[in-house]
Amino acid sequence: QVQLVESGGGLVQAGGSLRLSCAASGRTFSSYAMGWFRQAPGKEREFAAAISRNTGYTYYADSVKGRCTISRDNAKNTVYLQMDSLKPEDTAVYYCAAASRVGDALRRNGAYAYWGQGAQVTVSS
Repeated sequence: QVQLVESGGGLVQAGGSLRLSCAASGRTFSSYAMGWFRQAPGKEREFAAAISRNTGYTYYADSVKGRCTISRDNAKNTVYLQMDSLKPEDTAVYYCAAASRVGDALRRNGAYAYWGQGAQVTVSS
């Protein structure tokens, strides 16, 4: 069992930056790949970024590539999502999630077994 708690959301102006954090419980954090998803009002949850368990290999959705950076600190059981050059269309609830899968499967909701409660990110124009 893994419990995930997101933090760092908030209100920011377009062009600004935010860093989301996701703290995981348990001593097996390093055995999970981690992902960030987001869900805007009235839309389905979509993939944003993911990072592998140990190699640090990263995956990004085209919508955030070049503006967001996912990273992890296994010593702190934490995964981060640095978001720069934010746009109003980035407004969403952002969820972190943990998966035992690898590779491109990490782009799919179904690969993840554990989810956080979400953090609201609002980008004003």
